[in-house]
Amino acid sequence: MEKIIEPLASGLGNSVGWMAEHGVLFAIFGLAWIAFAAGLVWSQGSLDQAWQSIRDLPLVVQIAVWILFLPVVVGLWVWETTWPLILRLTVVLGIAGWNLLVFLPRASETVAR
Repeated sequence: MEKIIEPLASGLGNSVGWMAEHGVLFAIFGLAWIAFAAGLVWSQGSLDQAWQSIRDLPLVVQIAVWILFLPVVVGLWVWETTWPLILRLTVVLGIAGWNLLVFLPRASETVAR
């Protein structure tokens, strides 16, 4: 069993690392946050519908979505709370900024120094 798990885990880890280094994850989450912002500006009902769609998924699929898209799903959760508007905006913008900063490709970081 160990012979199966280790190559699979290291291959998956290497591919995630490659995607992070080459900006693929930055682009994916950038597009997700742009879609979030567009929904926020033009159709807040679409954010409600997205949240409800995630909640309607089977539990195992919900867990996978939460793990794969954690910052965006947390942003949706925050937006769906009854907190004051300014607090929700501040938290969502903070999560989005942190998320994009974390996935900023390393090549961009070395040029910025």
